[in-house]
Amino acid sequence: MKTFSEKVKDARLQLGLSQTQLGDAVGISLRAIVSYEKGEKKPRPGTMLKLAKALGVSVKFLSDDTCKNPMEDIEKDSYIEEAREKYGAKGARDVDKLLADNAALFAGGELSQEQKDAFFQAVMTAYVTCKEEAKAKFGRKDS
Repeated sequence: MKTFSEKVKDARLQLGLSQTQLGDAVGISLRAIVSYEKGEKKPRPGTMLKLAKALGVSVKFLSDDTCKNPMEDIEKDSYIEEAREKYGAKGARDVDKLLADNAALFAGGELSQEQKDAFFQAVMTAYVTCKEEAKAKFGRKDS
């Protein structure tokens, strides 16, 4: 089992990036990258996604020490980021949980990438529609 810090360093080296180059790609300081690779701290969820994108791996791979597949659940990352951009950290957590909980419906069966994408898109569309309707119904009213 590899730790977050080992995975970050290994992926960075595999891409041939310096710590400074990785920091620039993610939009964070060299000091932060050094801190991650030393195991001194972990990034916040939004930065974790940017780090995963820059390294070409999934957030699950970086954040879960038991995950060995760098691409596991990578298709979820863009939907979670979309929710973060629209609804903040709580929205991102909600979508992550929603996707994880509903993926259990397919336990024991294999889905093609196209089927996974269609499923995630449908869940995301339903989530956004519900959030927007709630916002319209219960949000602030301008006088």
